[in-house]
Amino acid sequence: MVNPGRLTVDLCGIELDNPIIPASGTFGFGYEFAEYYDINILGTFSFKGTTKEPRFGNPLPRIAECTAGMINSVGLQNPGVHEVIAHELPRMKEVFHKPVMANVGGFSPEEYAYTVSALDGEDSIGWFEINISCPNVHAGGAVTGSDCRATGEVVGAVRAVTKKPVIVKLSPNVTDIAEIARAAEAAGADGISLINTLLGMRIDLRRKKPVIANVMGGFSGPAVFPVALRCVYQVSRAVGLPVVGMGGVSSAEDVIEMMLAGATAVGVGAANLRDPYACRDIIEALPAALDKYGINEIKDIIGGA
Repeated sequence: MVNPGRLTVDLCGIELDNPIIPASGTFGFGYEFAEYYDINILGTFSFKGTTKEPRFGNPLPRIAECTAGMINSVGLQNPGVHEVIAHELPRMKEVFHKPVMANVGGFSPEEYAYTVSALDGEDSIGWFEINISCPNVHAGGAVTGSDCRATGEVVGAVRAVTKKPVIVKLSPNVTDIAEIARAAEAAGADGISLINTLLGMRIDLRRKKPVIANVMGGFSGPAVFPVALRCVYQVSRAVGLPVVGMGGVSSAEDVIEMMLAGATAVGVGAANLRDPYACRDIIEALPAALDKYGINEIKDIIGGA
């Protein structure tokens, strides 16, 4: 029997019943998974990345299998913020009764600010997760999250239009992820989430061409866990903000390891695509895992390593 008191954590001033957060892009808007189990067991979840305008996404094929992981190049496919507000959020609220995390993408500071401003009045949204791993078309195709100045501009623009907690999602495909985290903190971020996917590719030996139509895509799954853990450890010690750690998490033990590295909450991504019950099973396994390692309350181990 789960004792909620042992698992509670505080994320930017909002209490979670437990630290488990299905990662954006792997959990839709929640109602898809509500067909399998009561998703209110979750701490919260980050809904599908949302942009100002509808996006069809990248050309097919978008998915490639890998040893201990997968590559995706979906390309922020979503119906656009106004469609999300009109249709997706009402359906979500029917099955999930806690504050949710809104994942927002964009291609300029103005686009990010527009989308956040449009969503800001939705009472179901507790936090904004700002994905700065998107190519910035106003900077020659560079990734916003690889540049401190661009990071600061996006975070500053979003900070100006909402009083809700702003959590900035970082890419690991940078030289110094701690430096980017410090830039986000200086611009007004309330938290950091990491890591987004690593950049990877596969080649079809029969066709002798890349499997992914976009050639490269985001590599995720258990194989990236040690990299994610390292990044969480570095960033949690570089900033004075709570961290949502993710990347290859697939067990209660992984959650404990992430939190010892410095995470306040833990995102679960690719595991949801392999097993729709992954988050439920991790939450149910946490109390026994805490007992095994002599841990009373999970919040006591944050940054303990």
